[in-house]
Amino acid sequence: MKKRLVDYRGFSLRKLNDPRFSHLKLLAGWPVYFAMFVITENLIPESSCHVVHGFLDDVIPFNEVFVIFYVGWYLLVAGALLYTLLFNVENFKKVQTFIMITQAIAMICYIVWPSMQDLRPDTFSRQNFFTWVVGIIYHFDTPTGVCPSLHVAYSLGILSVTLKDKDFSGWFKAGVSVFVLMICLSVCFIKQHSSIDVLAALPVCVIAEAILYGKTYWKPRLHQKIIETKEEIA
Repeated sequence: MKKRLVDYRGFSLRKLNDPRFSHLKLLAGWPVYFAMFVITENLIPESSCHVVHGFLDDVIPFNEVFVIFYVGWYLLVAGALLYTLLFNVENFKKVQTFIMITQAIAMICYIVWPSMQDLRPDTFSRQNFFTWVVGIIYHFDTPTGVCPSLHVAYSLGILSVTLKDKDFSGWFKAGVSVFVLMICLSVCFIKQHSSIDVLAALPVCVIAEAILYGKTYWKPRLHQKIIETKEEIA
């Protein structure tokens, strides 16, 4: 079993500024996000929201089985944060920072340009466990504040950090990639998001990627690629 890097048994709030535990302060982004989520969900009426609807939304059928991957997103986020907290603090900082950046951008979008979708079916053509779960999600989550999709943004952020981690095998990275793809598809198939919400999450992720990895990861590789190209030409 992989050895934990930090022993949290000695943690207390008084030690939050201790270098061993200071990274935990990044978790403060979650209460802020939940507060903003409640505010935007309850204080912005549907009448003020712009309907987001793309042509792909009329092509993609409702399929309740995809709720497996939609709900699996919660396990992905919790699992990524817990694993990195225990075994890779630097990656925890990156995952949480990526999430906070996308949270901030999304919340600004939800406030400046309130959005909603009109894709949810009025009734389910069949009744089963999966439609029951979808019904619960519909009940607790309003169809507002949808563009960009944070389900997509968080997933791509976790995937980005995972793919750059040399400790993970190629098979594991491939598995996470497929799972993230299915999560991104699930938001459309259970009609929680428009395809436009998915596409809108991509530039948000590019911004987070540039802030987080632009100088430390992508710039050196781009520089090396330029040198290799010049040598090939010479």
